[in-house]
Amino acid sequence: MRRLPICLLAILVFCPLINAQPTPDWTTPLAPFQIADHLYYVGSRELASYLITTPSGNILIDAGVESSPALIRASVEKLGFRWADTKILLNSQAHSDHVGGAAAVIRETHAKNCVMEYDAALMETGGATDFARQSDGLHTYPPSHVDRVLHDGDTVKLGNATLTAHKTAGHTRGCTTWTLRVHVPGEPAGQLRDVVILGGFAALSGYRLVDRPGHPASYPGIARDFEQTFATLHRLPCDIPLGAHGIYFDLLVKVDSMAKQGPGVWIDPGGYRDTVADAEASFKKMLAEQQASAR
Repeated sequence: MRRLPICLLAILVFCPLINAQPTPDWTTPLAPFQIADHLYYVGSRELASYLITTPSGNILIDAGVESSPALIRASVEKLGFRWADTKILLNSQAHSDHVGGAAAVIRETHAKNCVMEYDAALMETGGATDFARQSDGLHTYPPSHVDRVLHDGDTVKLGNATLTAHKTAGHTRGCTTWTLRVHVPGEPAGQLRDVVILGGFAALSGYRLVDRPGHPASYPGIARDFEQTFATLHRLPCDIPLGAHGIYFDLLVKVDSMAKQGPGVWIDPGGYRDTVADAEASFKKMLAEQQASAR
């Protein structure tokens, strides 16, 4: 995560290209693994998906691109869980690389689709109403029905699992960061760790953060939303930082280290603070440049 300033620059500069032409790591399988008790990684080498297991069924976070459900299902079943036991589908952001496979997951598992406000409407149009649809070449995807519209601070509960939805808007209007508490194998039974699953924090290259004559902001209040997002992320307690993209939390580096370090490799509060600080600095730089240009 200490290399994140370069990573963030890549996200800002190349996201439009990525949306037009997905990178191979988006669809390349990664062997699934356990992060903590009842929390598993079931995504690809770059597009993250998470499985939370409970006695009442399981929760899946993020369905990847349209072709991802087969990969995710294979990972879930390789871990010994039943795909049909997926009862709830959550998401981090209503872009095609995170919800493109949602319709297929819902069709195959009958999971209830719970989505943050604004992104809920976006998912039901398959991304056709995305404010960045024209400026950043975002893909549309199969639309999916939303069973529950979430709001900032809402909780999603299933069995003995409780997740809290934090609206961290800007990247999408309903971008969502998820938090939960978990026990890490090998630690004292009563010790719980705070997990933060970052939804997204980058302004794509075509985002307009300020109003200019004839060129209004991408949507009213977008800069304020980003500022509130970073305020929220700074407040969240975090022991285990995760995210919608592996690049957010040094996924592949930590996977390589996991054999020697065990599940403790995922405990990285300093990395979380650095990630948020670097992302905020990138946003502030972009905002200042656009403000200067507007003047």
